[in-house]
Amino acid sequence: MRKTIIAGNWKMNANKDSVKSLIGGILSGIGGINSEVVVCVPFPYLAQVESLIDGSDLRLGAQNLNINPKGAFTGEVSAEMIKDFGVKHVIVGHSERRSFYGETNTVVAEKIKAALDAGLTPLLCVGELLEDRETGKTEAVVEEQINAVIELVGIDSFNNIIIAYEPVWAIGTGMTATPEQAQEVHLFIRNLLGKSSENIAQKTPILYGGSMNAANAAVLISCPDIDGGLIGGAALKAEDFLQICRAG
Repeated sequence: MRKTIIAGNWKMNANKDSVKSLIGGILSGIGGINSEVVVCVPFPYLAQVESLIDGSDLRLGAQNLNINPKGAFTGEVSAEMIKDFGVKHVIVGHSERRSFYGETNTVVAEKIKAALDAGLTPLLCVGELLEDRETGKTEAVVEEQINAVIELVGIDSFNNIIIAYEPVWAIGTGMTATPEQAQEVHLFIRNLLGKSSENIAQKTPILYGGSMNAANAAVLISCPDIDGGLIGGAALKAEDFLQICRAG
């Protein structure tokens, strides 16, 4: 049985005081929660969060990485650098990286490989634009995104990959896919993996990442192929985030 995973993506939101307060709030209420809980924090706060969560079950994640292990890449951060702070997970291919910074399916696949080579667990984000959904291209877009990864690292690598389906039109907009819409795409993703390996298809966690919040988390996670959530705005409020974690 797949374990429920709740990952908070803080995006570019934090300062030292807010980090201390937020992590403190999460730690105070995380006892008894069965979900695996990850916080993906901005690079400057990795050391602070690493210290604050030491000895707890809360796991630390990063939001991005460079494909190169080191070198003349000013402003970039490598897999080994983030591992140095106890990071276990890293978000790869978030729609904001794809749209704002031009990350192609090829680049995303290379980042997945870099993460895996370093022993990190990547959270591979896939999902369609509103125009894709309205023109019936959702499955084609998601298939292309996932196949780019399979072609580079192979299906067996999904033993160490978490997928997050994030309909781009439902990120930060307040819009959310209905449970039926979300489940339909999650099942499509599982069946797509199953074309290469049914065993891996059944083991791979697939999270929902489109404006999941405290009010809708339980019904979304109750869908048979939704294994948790990649949480944006609600991850910045400890009680809201904990309520989502409890829904798993």
